[in-house]
Amino acid sequence: MTNIPASAWQLIELAFGETRETPAVDKSTLAVPPISLTDAAMVSLRQIVGSDNVTTDNDSRISHTRGKSTTDLIKIRTGDLTDAPDAVVRPRDTDDVAAILAVCAEHTIAVVPYGGGTSVVGGLAAQSDGYTGVVALDLTHLNTFAVDHESRLATLGAGLLAPQAEKLLNEHGYTLGHFPQSFEYASIGGFAATRSSGQASSGYGRFDSMVKALTVVTPMGVLRLDAAPASATGPDLRQLILGSEGAFGIITDVTIAVRPQPAQRIYETWRFATFADGTRAMRKLTQDGLNPTVFRLSDEAETAINLAKPGSIGADNPGGCLMVAGYEGTPERVSRLHDDVTAALEESGGTSLGAEDGEHWAKGRYDGPYLRDALLDHGILTETLETATFWSRLHTTYVAVKEAIEAALAPYGNAVIVMCHISHVYESGASLYFTVVTKQHEDGIEQWSAAKKAASDAMIATGATITHHHAIGRDHKPWFAQEIGDIGVSVLRAVKQRIDPTGILNPGVLIP
Repeated sequence: MTNIPASAWQLIELAFGETRETPAVDKSTLAVPPISLTDAAMVSLRQIVGSDNVTTDNDSRISHTRGKSTTDLIKIRTGDLTDAPDAVVRPRDTDDVAAILAVCAEHTIAVVPYGGGTSVVGGLAAQSDGYTGVVALDLTHLNTFAVDHESRLATLGAGLLAPQAEKLLNEHGYTLGHFPQSFEYASIGGFAATRSSGQASSGYGRFDSMVKALTVVTPMGVLRLDAAPASATGPDLRQLILGSEGAFGIITDVTIAVRPQPAQRIYETWRFATFADGTRAMRKLTQDGLNPTVFRLSDEAETAINLAKPGSIGADNPGGCLMVAGYEGTPERVSRLHDDVTAALEESGGTSLGAEDGEHWAKGRYDGPYLRDALLDHGILTETLETATFWSRLHTTYVAVKEAIEAALAPYGNAVIVMCHISHVYESGASLYFTVVTKQHEDGIEQWSAAKKAASDAMIATGATITHHHAIGRDHKPWFAQEIGDIGVSVLRAVKQRIDPTGILNPGVLIP
């Protein structure tokens, strides 16, 4: 379990008073539902991948139950395994996936693709109603790797976890350039299926912008989309698969544009007097074409709590708003960009704090989720949500979402801390990433659902998107329908019906 810093404990006690121990149920005592798959279906699956690659033991089924949202965590912590798959099946290649889907379509078995299990929007909570069972399709064995040096492309198996992929690329002198907070456990297929965006996306771009080709298996057959770096042959079908969360097919490999491994990395911090001042500086730099590889800005609340530095949460700081700027590349490029950004930030009213806090941020950049789990052990509910909008609407959305969360949680009678940072920037707008901390009510799921609904309503009401990089899953579907409208919903339903007529592909996800 992650240790909670002493400074963080002081903050918790100050904000929430006395806490109570709320340990998770011992997994060895959990009761897993009976397996509902027929013997005939099990025999067919074992014939495809071998007995060793079809597992039904309790540990396998529990470890593939749901994802990592607060709702998912609370359910598993309290012993709720109603969404446990009946079996975990591990295909070895694209042909295996195609054969498995054929068997599942024949027996009406729901198929939930499983990479790193990091979904935070209900994307892995199996829908079993109307199906003879549920299979978690564990893509671990889809770990192929190939490099096209001349085109600077890499073809990666969908089951490769991000650290594995990064290590393989580093051995050839390249980097993935994609480092979301879920990096340590997320998979390549998951990045593509959710349109993931990483902490260095200001410099490297979103994952979907890196994708140049992919292979996806549907119940109709295998779809390979790899014609050219760019094409005018109608709508880009890659975009139909990217972000589809397994509802339109199972991604088995992805070809991405890779970058040379940077020879130098520098991370530093800046301080601005207000969130509005820092936001204006980010907008100006981005629209002027000055994009640090990493570019983030915490609001006053997040800066005061030091959330950008998980090991120092609650420690004293001089106020204002903290900005993180990172530079990666050749020493010449890093030096040139650093000098240009420094001059621009100083002109915009920023004060340089040097590299110490920036390096601290880089060292702890993946620690947030572990701290969240540790806080749940002490009755403190911590969760995140995110959105994106145009610069002209950013402040309105920021205020509306914060106020909506605070109002929704007020009836539960506990202090509420709502923090925010700008996590990704574009010429036309930016994303807002909110973190909510409060004392957990007796029904933590109901409590968080109230906050999530209020925040989501505020996003749609202010013209923002329902999600910037967390995907739709099951949690965002009501607001997704409002965002794309009736015609958009009809298009998605038509594609789903045509490509997956028996509805076995991750049912309940994405499609309103």
